[in-house]
Order: sequence, then C-alpha cells, then structure tokens
Amino acid sequence: MENFNFVSKKLIEWYKVNKRVLPWRNLFDPYKIWVSEIILQQTRVAQGLEYYNRFIRRFPNVKSLAEAEEQEVLKYWQGLGYYSRARNLHFAAKMIMNEHQGVFPKNYDAILRLKGIGDYTAAAIVSFSWNMPYPVVDGNVFRFLSRLFAIDEPIDTGKGKKYFTALSGELMDKSQAGLFNQAMMEFGALQCIPVSPDCTICPFEANCFAYAARSVSRYPVKQNKTKTKDLYLYYFHIHDSDHLYIKERNVKGIWQNLFEFPLIESDISLNFEQLSQIPQFKEWFQEESAYVFKRIIEKRKHVLSHRVLYADFYEVYIEKGLKTLPEFTKIKKEELNKYPIHRLMQYYLEEKFDI
Repeated sequence: MENFNFVSKKLIEWYKVNKRVLPWRNLFDPYKIWVSEIILQQTRVAQGLEYYNRFIRRFPNVKSLAEAEEQEVLKYWQGLGYYSRARNLHFAAKMIMNEHQGVFPKNYDAILRLKGIGDYTAAAIVSFSWNMPYPVVDGNVFRFLSRLFAIDEPIDTGKGKKYFTALSGELMDKSQAGLFNQAMMEFGALQCIPVSPDCTICPFEANCFAYAARSVSRYPVKQNKTKTKDLYLYYFHIHDSDHLYIKERNVKGIWQNLFEFPLIESDISLNFEQLSQIPQFKEWFQEESAYVFKRIIEKRKHVLSHRVLYADFYEVYIEKGLKTLPEFTKIKKEELNKYPIHRLMQYYLEEKFDI
C-alpha cells in the first residue's frame, strides 16, 4: 500500500479542520471512550450525546457503574434501546473491579475478554486511549473504503470484515493510530455519507474509483439481508384513579428486565373480537366484571434489527384493583418513573398521558 500513503495524510488533514467537538474526544480515559462507543454503535451522535452526558454524570467511572443496581443502570439507558448492551456494560464493570483491581486493562486481548466488547470496541479503546495500532472498522469505514477502491467484497460476511480490517491497517499511519481511526470514522459520518454524498467537495474526488466509475451509490456491497419477523403487541394500561399495573420482562430477548403493561403477543394481527378470545384476556378480564376498553394507539410501528413490531395500547379504567392480575405489580402512578421502560412504553406515556 505504499502508493496509498496519501490516504492517511489527507484524512487526518481533513479531520483536523472538520471534526466535531464531542465530550469523548481529546481525552484518554478508556472508561469514557468505552461508554461512548457502546452508545454510538446504534445511535447517531446527535441523539447519543445527551444520553452519554447523563450516563457519565451518574456513573463517572468503573467503580460507580459496578456498584450500581442493574435497574438503575437500565433506567439511565432508557431510550437508547439494545438494553443487553447496558447489562453487558454493567457486568464488564464488575469484571474490571474483580479481575483487574478496578483498573481498566490496557491489553487489547484482556479488553476483548470483557463481556460485550468485540474487535471494534476493543480497537477503539486501545487506539484512542493509548495510540495502539488497531484499526477501528465500523459502517462509516466500510463505506468510505469500499467506495474509494470500488471494492465488491460484501461487508456483512466474516471474510469481508477481515478484508476491510486488514486494508484499514495497511493504510493506517501507525504513529497516529488513534487520530487515523477517528478521522476515518468522522469522514464516513460527515463527508462520505450513505446517500447522495457531495463528492465535488471531497478531498478524495480525484482518487476515488467509485466516483470515477459513477457508481458511488453501489457501495458498500452487502450479501445478506436481515430477515425480519412481524410481531403484534397488545398492551393494556389498566388503572384506577391512583394505581396501575406493570410487569418486568424476565425472559431473554428484547427488553429483558424492563417493565411494561400487561401484554398479549401475537404472530398475526388481531381485531378486538379475536383478542378477547385469547385465554390471557379472558383470565384478566372476567365476564362478571364490566370493563370499558379505549384504544389509544393503533398499530404503532417499531422497527428492531430482526423484528418489526406493531403495538396497540388499550386504556382500561377500573374502580378498584383486579384480583385477576396476580403476576403483575400494582404501583402508584407517580412511582412509574422509578422503573426502566422500553421505547414503546415511553412513547405511550409521554405522548398520551405525560406520566
């Protein structure tokens, strides 16, 4: 790659002029870098910034995170989604306290052994904190490199990821590893964007193989499309004047350990008549009692990586508590903000009831 030494130089020059001012930059604290990278894996910077600041204010170091209760950690993560990442952060903080005497490990392989940390995050931590020459390859890097060299290797395969990681390592200025990695990621985020990049102002306009071939939109190449499954969720906001019912999701999967209203799940869409024939429904709302069901939200779409959710929310007002909901927790309305809830619940409460 001797002929492409200019790539690193141009990237770093561009970065110094165009980089965004962010709280996790220009610092060498592996803990804060770690938290920022986990937050930003599935969240845009503009959205993640507020969550990062809030999380760091409450958990400024490994010790404070390790000593916290999981429910509190999930509450501070609320709204970011991918809650398994918060649980992994919490678990890994305990690993650091127990196995590394509370000191964040400096060794790449030791970091890689921490729960929830993969090649990408480990490389980001060691390169940004200690300038170690490990390439950080994310979606921004895949996109930039595949366009620059018009690479047809699919990015969503093990072979493709190894190829682009090796390529990034060859292009890297080892003496400025952290700066190079940040420049690559920032360039993809701000300049070589997914749709309709302005190639006329790109410093690599004269060097980009995809631009020369007028095929920028073709890259990066993906081999596999994630198969998604539709799931229909029917929530019941059952409450009296002072209380409501919630339950913790204690099964593995989406939103594990978060709280929600009584729920009926279905693989198919149900009208209310069909819904009322479900055994769960009959158990909760027994015939001798009269209930008024008011549908507040219909087919609210929520897209996850592997599922497309459609949620209905019914408000059910009752005069007094229900004995038919023994598996649910009855709480005062004002106590709900103490419990971590997922985005659909948050949307319902914020938009419709402000509770």
